[in-house]
Amino acid sequence: MAADMDEHETKIVNEFCHQLEKSKQLFNGLRDLPQYGHRQWQSYFGKTFDVYTKLWKFQQQHRLVLDHKYGLKRWQIGEIASKIGQLYYHYYLRTSETNYLNEAYSFYSAIRGRAYYSRTNKDDNRPDMMVKKLRYYARFVVVCLLLKKMKLVKDLVRELGRHVEEYTSTYKPEDQLEWSMVLSEIHSFIEADSVVSVLDVDSNHVVLSHRLDPLTVPPVERTPSMCLSLQEILVVGNCAEQAKFSELTIDMFRMLQTLEREPQEDWAAQQLRNENGDSGRTVGKRENPHKYLLYKPTFSQLMAFLASGFKELPANGAMLLYLSADGSFSTPKHNDDPGYDFGGVVTNSKKELDTQGRWQVSRHRSRGKPLFVIADSNNSVVFQNVPNYFGQTLVILMSPQYVPEAYQEEQSKGSLFTLFLHSPLMALCFIFNLASLRGHVWDKGQAIVNRFMAEAARLVTSCRSIDPAYIQFFGDDFLRLLLLRYIFCVVVLRYHCAFKGCQYQPRAQPALPESGLLDQPSLHKLLVELASLLDSRHLLLQPLPSPKATPPIAQA
Repeated sequence: MAADMDEHETKIVNEFCHQLEKSKQLFNGLRDLPQYGHRQWQSYFGKTFDVYTKLWKFQQQHRLVLDHKYGLKRWQIGEIASKIGQLYYHYYLRTSETNYLNEAYSFYSAIRGRAYYSRTNKDDNRPDMMVKKLRYYARFVVVCLLLKKMKLVKDLVRELGRHVEEYTSTYKPEDQLEWSMVLSEIHSFIEADSVVSVLDVDSNHVVLSHRLDPLTVPPVERTPSMCLSLQEILVVGNCAEQAKFSELTIDMFRMLQTLEREPQEDWAAQQLRNENGDSGRTVGKRENPHKYLLYKPTFSQLMAFLASGFKELPANGAMLLYLSADGSFSTPKHNDDPGYDFGGVVTNSKKELDTQGRWQVSRHRSRGKPLFVIADSNNSVVFQNVPNYFGQTLVILMSPQYVPEAYQEEQSKGSLFTLFLHSPLMALCFIFNLASLRGHVWDKGQAIVNRFMAEAARLVTSCRSIDPAYIQFFGDDFLRLLLLRYIFCVVVLRYHCAFKGCQYQPRAQPALPESGLLDQPSLHKLLVELASLLDSRHLLLQPLPSPKATPPIAQA
């Protein structure tokens, strides 16, 4: 081919090859970057983005020459677009900014819309190209799940299923069982996420988003005591029975959305920019706290991420540690360190040498920072024994140890406690055994939940006996919302007939006051109103304060 090219065409092909090789080297180098710490990876990501931006524009500007003189295939263009989509997705994971999800979606959607991979299975009889196609589909599914594009998710899963069948029947590959498991995981994950169906007037499913928006969290008049701001988050998941996909358990999936604001980017404008070849990064004000998602981290990894997160905290910054994990039970051997002698949670089944010793070292060498802990486990109760060694603001919310037997078969759908923190109304419907609601009933129920949150916020700020730690965290939108949803969970489970017994009740450290907050008639009244709306008043303990007479609206 080189003999058929003039000097200008040769220069174009050589430049394209150079940029392509450079982009691959930079992309592969991303694997070696530490996931924790902002400064170590940010400049490298920027350099990689710049190279791919240049490559993407270059192949668009010189497509005719590259098609005829280089033999550029459509799947190769798809590979470049897929890499850019992966860059945006991983940038989202590292920055927590949901706008980058929109960017990833734009490129993945373009690959499908322009059928870049349509002839992958026919070109050169290469199974590795089919694997690239399958991996692209799996990544696109994750992005669409996070953006709640459920109709598209179902279409993609059907297409992925056809491609997996074609791949396995054509090549009889060694990894066919792995791809069957991927499909099975996706189906289980989608089913687990569908706890309650909300239906419109035509009985179509309404897709709900549970990210924070201005209507989600009640405003509060800030005082000088509300001095802390959530800046760093560790979301840890390791529950053996839970549905998972792509290193995300269903609990992790729900919590990461709960800790993000609704994206404000104009998608149409964004996609138009990408159509014009602009794959540059969106630069804007950071709206979300930075978070790490850790699926089955080892002890060493967890300590490294914790240390890095604390190091990155600015003045008046706070960290949230969310643990969704199976319990690790032990018999206390002595009482000189009660906070660490009653077991804990299992984040990874791998054994590491001298974990206790390294924990002691890291504990005594670290400088304390404000910490908000959510422990969702069947051994969560041990966290109430954790002492505050550093004298810093510390709040721990603990899940119930158990759920009643009637709900134990649903463990794959995630923890009830996390569901309350993610969507209080959905959790309430679940324990009221409501599989579906009409949209107008959901909206009325959500309005009552919002009134409950506003009343709980008023009680928290006016309660004189509440621990000052709660007030310090209360100025942050995300932490305020989590605390208010925790209070909703406490009130609901305390008065639900099936949750009798302390093992079915959540706990908090420091303890929240009963009088002045949890036992307030105003909260109980709103719960009764909500139960009546859902025609489930009979599931609450009697007697309870009765609200003003309002006719119940059945879920149908």
